[in-house]
Amino acid sequence: MTSTLRPATTTEAVQRPGRWLALSVLVLAVLLVAVDATVLGLATPYISEDLEPTGTQLLWIGDVYSFVIAGLLVSMGSLGDRIGRKRILLLGATAFGAMSVLNAYATTPELMILARALLGVAGATLMPATLALIRNIFHDPRERSLAVGIWGATASAGTAVGPIVGGFLLEHFWWGSVFLINLPVMAVLVLVGIKLLPESRNPNPGPWDMISVVLSLVGMIAVVYAVKEAASHGVTGEPIAAGLLGAAALYAFVRRQLTLPTPLLDMRLFRNRGFSGAVLADLLTILGLSGLVFFLSQYLQLVQERPPLEAGLAELPAAVGAVAAGLVAGATARRYSVRAVVSGGLAAIGLALASLTVLDESTGYPVLGAALLVVGVGAGFSFTVTADVILSSVPKDQAGAASAVSETAYELGAALGIAVLGSIVTGVYRGFTAPAGTPEGAHESLGGAVEAASAMPTSTAQEMLSSARESFVDGLAIGAGAGAAVLLATAIAAWFMLRDQRLGF
Repeated sequence: MTSTLRPATTTEAVQRPGRWLALSVLVLAVLLVAVDATVLGLATPYISEDLEPTGTQLLWIGDVYSFVIAGLLVSMGSLGDRIGRKRILLLGATAFGAMSVLNAYATTPELMILARALLGVAGATLMPATLALIRNIFHDPRERSLAVGIWGATASAGTAVGPIVGGFLLEHFWWGSVFLINLPVMAVLVLVGIKLLPESRNPNPGPWDMISVVLSLVGMIAVVYAVKEAASHGVTGEPIAAGLLGAAALYAFVRRQLTLPTPLLDMRLFRNRGFSGAVLADLLTILGLSGLVFFLSQYLQLVQERPPLEAGLAELPAAVGAVAAGLVAGATARRYSVRAVVSGGLAAIGLALASLTVLDESTGYPVLGAALLVVGVGAGFSFTVTADVILSSVPKDQAGAASAVSETAYELGAALGIAVLGSIVTGVYRGFTAPAGTPEGAHESLGGAVEAASAMPTSTAQEMLSSARESFVDGLAIGAGAGAAVLLATAIAAWFMLRDQRLGF
């Protein structure tokens, strides 16, 4: 792999002999966020049993973190450009550790919701700052591609490590332990980062426009909330009102950015076809993937009845594929082309999802594992190269804001994917034929059906569960087909939008 790299030739790069050590600090921050994003789902049943939240409170415990991150990413990326990316990264990491403790020891549903929201504020500072620092530390384009590949590979590894570590902790300790694993990582990041990370910022940043911050926050939170509510409870007055409010706030945000002399986000970045194409590809890819990822762990645990640790291990091929592909993605894009690697990766994911349309309750693991491996390889190639394109398309001074746009696309894509594809799976599931005496809650989710079965006569419970699982798998197969269609269409769009796009040599 290293033979594909040439020595750094820029004066600034030569003056940074510790840049690879600095990268090791940045990937710790990525690991922190990736692991935390995956452990809550495993811990939710235990939190629900201990804190006894209402259904609405439980939804907020799960959603408020992503709501706040989606709303603050652009603002925090821009703030890092202004006050210093190293400073905001270290402050954010410290706050992330402190809020993890608050999460672990929350004693009421209300405190848990507040703790998750504050964790989202801290998390919004981390991902844009890490990518922006990579843009400013690695000046040789080939080295930067490898650094972005390592960054993406760490995120993929973190999503795999999270369920495995979380499953182990939940089998041996109380649910708060899944949050406390953040502390040693945060401590190393802050102590080592103080020494190794160089500071960088926009030399002429202008003021941080608070009106733009509020418009961005209100707009993103309202839109994401509207999408999730519409998927969960149908298109009623509340999600429509929230969606209109969000759209109006985002429209006002864009108009304001076009009139400010130093905007929070320079909208002219979107005139770059490579930048816009890469952001759109990321959003649609996550949209197509997230529905599958969201329901896959339920399939493994509630349909195939695997324990949490085994279910986490079963998803490992996706991370292995993403790590391997991410490390060679930059070199591959230079040898062939950006659009060939991105479109090829997206098409591979689409075909892997299409193969899951034949899924049933007894599908053997080799089929599922192979599909997950292909999904991981395709994602590793496409996400790594689009991240490189986004960083390469903007001036160094705007790296934080550009990175935040990329991360916002991920968050919005995840919300839309879970809402749109999730509604397909849930809609099919709810129609299952249930024997007499089945509680209404069994039709809400497969987890609800499993819980309801424990209070039913054995023969009736088995009949109900068999029907519920069959409908859930039917819904999952249809959702995988819809995701495949989205990914294949995105592959075609990327082929045209990333035409003539090149990574630096």
